[in-house]
Amino acid sequence: MQLSFLRPLYDRPGPWCSVYMDASRDTQDARAQVDLRWRALKGDLLGQGADPVTVEAVEEVVRRHQPMPGDYGIAVFASRGRVVLTEYLSAPPLRDLASWSALPHTMPLVAQRGEQVAWVRVLADRTGADAVAVSAGGVPRRAQVQGGQSRQLRRVQPGGWSQSRYQRAAMEAWHQNAGDAAAATADLAERVGADVVVVAGDVRATGMIAAQLPARWQDVLVRTDAGARDVGADDTLMDDITVQTVAEVADRRIAAALDRFGVQEDVGAGLDAVVSALQRNQVDTMLIVDDPSADGELWVGPEPTEIATDPAQLAGMSVADPQRVRADAALLRALIGTDADLTVLAPEEAPELTDGVGAVLRYVDASTPGRGNG
Repeated sequence: MQLSFLRPLYDRPGPWCSVYMDASRDTQDARAQVDLRWRALKGDLLGQGADPVTVEAVEEVVRRHQPMPGDYGIAVFASRGRVVLTEYLSAPPLRDLASWSALPHTMPLVAQRGEQVAWVRVLADRTGADAVAVSAGGVPRRAQVQGGQSRQLRRVQPGGWSQSRYQRAAMEAWHQNAGDAAAATADLAERVGADVVVVAGDVRATGMIAAQLPARWQDVLVRTDAGARDVGADDTLMDDITVQTVAEVADRRIAAALDRFGVQEDVGAGLDAVVSALQRNQVDTMLIVDDPSADGELWVGPEPTEIATDPAQLAGMSVADPQRVRADAALLRALIGTDADLTVLAPEEAPELTDGVGAVLRYVDASTPGRGNG
């Protein structure tokens, strides 16, 4: 998982208000329930010493955000009177949470987002296509392609002197329309850096589009005859196939990260080893088990690589005033500051991961903890 979307939180000084809240408005008394939940969170923040101006900035977002249908949540991060990041959550958080701390509390957000997969889906018929793309950061992009050829799109029934000419004209029109759709698909895929391209709809149209896609997108292509562009068509099966395809890509990424970690033979395993590797800018990808009950702490200085399990280590780095913070908050700040990636694991995916954390390293040398001297 790339964490660059969180970078604005680490470009500003703290302390930080971090709020996770069930904002669902799918019942008649939902607005009153949201108000009650916010009052409780506001009280928590003020009780922790949050400055009123920053709390008011969060309250403005909570009360005036654009509601979504169904069950959902919001995460809001603010510092010094300004909201820096607001994220919609596809489901309510496990519990409402309000934190006032030196670093933003971002672990619940990244754990809920999970492995982000950029994808493009195209719903096509012989006249054109509707395409939607979602980047790894969840930003949607859309395109509608109306093929340039609209006449003679149906092949004629056998018979008549002009049969073959009309059939060729229909095939050529379909081919040109598919080419327009393929070009738009490739453009969207390029813009979001797609990991998967799903082409759905009319079986002949999807085949023609697939054949005209550049080779790099054919390698990540999934075709299905589910879905139709007709008004009122049931898209449930097409949606299910898209979700399943994206989930399979995410699962493969997680498996690959675990495989890379496994071949290191315990180098980079455990909290001490990960902290040491972050100090050295050695971490390529950190693995962490999602544990909402985790409350461990680490010591940090002003810089992302100034992270330690003991304040004496930071004294050796000339950090004058080390601060004790949540361990996951310190780890995430260090990952972002060193352009490292993150893989969040369910407990059953890594039951024996020491301290629930490990790292795939960019390099290993003689001084790497756990490597030994040989």
